[in-house]
Amino acid sequence: MNLTKAKAYCRKLPGATEDIKWETNLVFSVGGKMFAVTGADGSDRGISFKVDDDRFLELTDRPGIIPAPYLARAKWVYIEDPKAITDAEAAALLQRSYELVFAKLTKKLQREIQGL
Repeated sequence: MNLTKAKAYCRKLPGATEDIKWETNLVFSVGGKMFAVTGADGSDRGISFKVDDDRFLELTDRPGIIPAPYLARAKWVYIEDPKAITDAEAAALLQRSYELVFAKLTKKLQREIQGL
């Protein structure tokens, strides 16, 4: 997984915003809700994002992927080794994280983001 490509993918999702939180974290959100977090300092230290409940154990059993610190309860994973997943798999997982968070937004906010 190329972290630069992962960030670019997050930026292209409809209604996605990014900001710096906790001084060193680049946070991608939709409707004010986080769907991905990575380092803001330009280092390649990995990326965290939400996954489906049934994929959480499957993914965290793989080398290079661990439960995300502070967010594991909410079924977030942390990709600590970029070689653990391909760019295509990273894009699919980031898309799914976005969808999971988007689905929890109010219908009104969903419509606004979709431009309806």
